[in-house]
Formats: sequence, structure tokens, C-alpha cells
Amino acid sequence: MTDRSYFTITELTAEFGITTRTLRFYEDEKLINPRRHGRKRLYTPRDRTRVKLILRGKRLGFSLAEIREIIEMYDHAPGENRQLQILMQRINERKAELEQKRRDIEETLKELADVESVALIRISELEKLKKDTGS
Repeated sequence: MTDRSYFTITELTAEFGITTRTLRFYEDEKLINPRRHGRKRLYTPRDRTRVKLILRGKRLGFSLAEIREIIEMYDHAPGENRQLQILMQRINERKAELEQKRRDIEETLKELADVESVALIRISELEKLKKDTGS
């Protein structure tokens, strides 16, 4: 992290590989709060950190509402232990969702393999029948 006081929209979009529209969306959603200097937006190190956390949360599959809750809990003072407990709860919920999706995908793949096997057997039977009848 740098000791800089402000970052421009161009610097943050380049650093994180996102569009200006995305950054403005996060601002509209009140996840970041850049300062204004005329028409220029100036992002604080706090905003930069929040963008980093938002993008990490998205990569992990959290919804924007969940990301907001996780980020904003650090703005309040329930104590670090409580904050970490909430974070762990969200992580465990997300892991459970992903595990269920994995089970669903595995079941669907098995069903597809079963249908494929039956179809291949039937194709083989039809081809044999075609050869036997000479048509």
C-alpha cells in the first residue's frame, strides 16, 4: 500500500482492471465515497481498499449485499471478534452453497452419462438391425 492521499479514477480502473462505469456503480451503491474536486473524483486509500475487497468478494461469489455487510461491519465497533464471527458465518454459508452446486452438477453429469449410455446402446442396436435387415 502506498502513502498517497488520493487516487484518480483512471489510476484505480487501471490497477484493478475495471471500467469507470463499475467504479461509479460502486459509488452509486454507497460502497465507496470519493471526494470531489470540481468534476474530478478523488479516491482515498480507504476507497481503494474497499474496491479491492469488493472485487475479492465478487470473485468468491458473494452478492453485493453480502459484500456491503462484510465491508461495513468494519465501520462499526462491535469488536473484532464479532466481526470475524460474522465473516466466518458468511464464508460457511457460501461454501455450503458451492458444495450443493457441486453435488447438483455431479448428479446432472451422472444423469447425462446414463442417458448417453442408453442412447449409444440404442444406436448400436438400430445399426445392427439395419445391417441384419439389409436396409
